Amino acid sequence: MKWLFLAAGLGACSFASSEEQARLSPIYWSDGDSGRLYGMDFRLADVDAPETGVVGAAIGGADCEQERELGFRAKAFMVELTREADLEITHQETPDRYGRTVIGLSANGEDVARAGLREGLLKPWPHEGSRAMTRKPGWCE
Repeated sequence: MKWLFLAAGLGACSFASSEEQARLSPIYWSDGDSGRLYGMDFRLADVDAPETGVVGAAIGGADCEQERELGFRAKAFMVELTREADLEITHQETPDRYGRTVIGLSANGEDVARAGLREGLLKPWPHEGSRAMTRKPGWCE
């Protein structure tokens, strides 16, 4: 597996040693639009994934069971898309309000956000810097 970090500014991130990398998965998905790359918390740029938390929970909770189920599907899709793939950070933006680096990411040359959008597992949520340009998409119909 190769890693291509094309975006500037990643030097401040902590990465696992080569021995740790051999034991760790190169990417962990918290949900369908965020996770961790060897010690760097990230969020995919300009998309939203359904929440997987308990319906009605104050933080990270889904608004309905349909959203929660779709959230688990979105996460599973991203795990499969990036499993053993050549991952490339295609661009980097300022961190979000939770300190996650906002990135564009490709797996084997395919933009993972576009793949999630195409499958209906992500929705567009454009931002300018850390400011959302539209309301957060809804997942309950």
